[in-house]
Amino acid sequence: MSTVPVPVPAVAGVATVSPALSTATAPASSTRGQLNGILFVALFAVAVTQIASLPAIAGLGLSPLIIGIVAGALYGNVLRDGMPASWAAGVNFSARRLLRIAVAFFGLRISLQEIAQVGLPGLTVSLLVVLSTLAIGTWAGMKLMKLDRDTALLTAAGSAICGAAAVLAFESALQSKPHKSAMAVGSVVLFGTLSMFLYPVLFRAGWLPLDTIGAGLYFGGTIHEVAQVVGAASTLSPEAAHVATIVKMTRVMLLVPVLLVLGVWLNRQARGQAAQEPGTSSRARKLAVPWFALGFLALVIVNSLHLLPTTATHTLNVLDTFALTMAMTALGIETRFAQIRQAGPRALITGLILSLWLMLGGLGITWAVQRVLG
Repeated sequence: MSTVPVPVPAVAGVATVSPALSTATAPASSTRGQLNGILFVALFAVAVTQIASLPAIAGLGLSPLIIGIVAGALYGNVLRDGMPASWAAGVNFSARRLLRIAVAFFGLRISLQEIAQVGLPGLTVSLLVVLSTLAIGTWAGMKLMKLDRDTALLTAAGSAICGAAAVLAFESALQSKPHKSAMAVGSVVLFGTLSMFLYPVLFRAGWLPLDTIGAGLYFGGTIHEVAQVVGAASTLSPEAAHVATIVKMTRVMLLVPVLLVLGVWLNRQARGQAAQEPGTSSRARKLAVPWFALGFLALVIVNSLHLLPTTATHTLNVLDTFALTMAMTALGIETRFAQIRQAGPRALITGLILSLWLMLGGLGITWAVQRVLG
């Protein structure tokens, strides 16, 4: 039996909309809102980049990434009602998908030839500092400070590897909340900046039993951010700055194997949870290998083989810094101060513990490695 469509009478003063037209316009409106959100974050990042280039800010070793998350957090908590709700998808895209792409392209800043210049001592210092700091940070954060797993790991990663960039990479792998990344970045900013000013003072005062090369190993192996390493080591000598920068980039290179190990660990945890909860989705049983870490490694190889012209590599690095600034700004916008206050001083105390370990334990590691392998 066939049905006959019944016409819907038009009511005076009320427009009738076809259901098909309504469903067609909804995705278009959603896409437009997402694009507007991405554009908003991009314009915000342009302003952040200009602020970071001011001499007073640049002299403190504060990169656009750090300025971005601070400015984004201020906007997100004070003026968040001024942003249309439809833009939230674009902000989330910048804080998630764009972030992964930007972390992968960070590999163009490193070459295997540069890592080989510092030889076995530089690699050994980097490896020992990264592994010990990750272990101490995770233990101190979870056992002593009673932080949740993600906050402890993010704080440890930021101190152990490469500051804000490592926090971003771990945040993407863990799929953690934005406020946890903000707490970890705050720790990197505070203690990394203090280290940048304190280390040269200690060296000139003769309190570091290291020569110039040893100081380069120590600065590059223990200071949090790349910009902070360059700022501190450049006050000693060009040679120390060169060694420190390469050692620091060796630590950055270790981001790839650390992320792969993290993926295996998360996969085991997911399997254990699935075994305890039979209703858990089978997708949790898949190996969580972060694709952007493999992209990072591939681009390190591309850079090492000089497959791209120097000008192209420089341009991509500039764009990558801007993309990372967008990601950090978006994370800041999504951060809520009320969530940070819930952790109280525990996250900062964890960062302090790690900073003391990097200063004292890192000095011991550098001194021993230089005596044995130097």
